[in-house]
Amino acid sequence: MHTYMLMPDVNSTLKRLRSHYKLVIMNEDTFEEVVKFKLTRMSVYVFFSSIFILMIGLTSALIVFTPLKYYLPGTGGSNVKQVREYRALKIRTDSMEQALKFQDNYLKNIQKVLAGKITKLDTNTIDIPKLEKLPE
Repeated sequence: MHTYMLMPDVNSTLKRLRSHYKLVIMNEDTFEEVVKFKLTRMSVYVFFSSIFILMIGLTSALIVFTPLKYYLPGTGGSNVKQVREYRALKIRTDSMEQALKFQDNYLKNIQKVLAGKITKLDTNTIDIPKLEKLPE
């Protein structure tokens, strides 16, 4: 038993790509032909492919040659120096935030002490020696 693979006829495909069509744009009220085009499938394919490639080229140029690249992640818009500066600023901001929290806590504790609202008293006793009177 033989199996045959059906191959599309290359000549018929080329004929379909090269066969001519007419595109007519008419005025609906007067049936007057406003514009008429003679087209082939190949010319339509080439036209839309060219438009597609042109759009890709314009988009790429817009990204590469304008500051827009800095807003896209992974495009190399940020260099190593900027990344280092960002990390240094982040570390500095974090340390300033922590210092501010410590300072705020310290001021709150001082306000409590001054207002007499101490929640925990020192329970250690201190032995203060009494001063003896000196003979006159």
